[in-house]
Amino acid sequence: MSSEVVEILSAEELRRTLNRLASQVVEKAGDLTQLVLLGIYTRGVPLAQLLARQIEILEAVIVPVGALDITFYRDDLDQIGLRTPAKTDIPFDLAGKTVVLVDDVIYKGRTIRAALNAVNDYGRPEIIRLVVLVDRGHRDLPIHPDFVGKTLPTAKEETVKVYLQDVDGRDAVELTR
Repeated sequence: MSSEVVEILSAEELRRTLNRLASQVVEKAGDLTQLVLLGIYTRGVPLAQLLARQIEILEAVIVPVGALDITFYRDDLDQIGLRTPAKTDIPFDLAGKTVVLVDDVIYKGRTIRAALNAVNDYGRPEIIRLVVLVDRGHRDLPIHPDFVGKTLPTAKEETVKVYLQDVDGRDAVELTR
């Protein structure tokens, strides 16, 4: 049986979605000098950078961006397989900050649970919020994003793939059935 690929967000729709998400983060953040973005490897890192650029355009404030590798914090390594860890890079103190975790797709919630555990090893933020580009449902854990680009009900056997210009040479979100 062959698979069908459906474009969920075009490059233009992805750009608009990121603009909206950046505006929502700014609106909810309060003091922008206390705001930091932490992208979760892999696609969350460039998404966090894109959001930071958009916030800078909107508010003329440079928001620090870090990169978080949650590989060794996962509780399902036996199911997903060990991959080569990336380097966590958090070049700022998290204490007292508004930390916004950024990820491309939320599914079962295990990546976010692992990210929350990892953040605790780097400091105690005042608050942690979550931005995801796509929420595809099927949560195993009681984790809900604060900001969602696109809610996309999916079947468990379907996959959602985010493509970003800086990584993949194009911007798009696709669903494979």
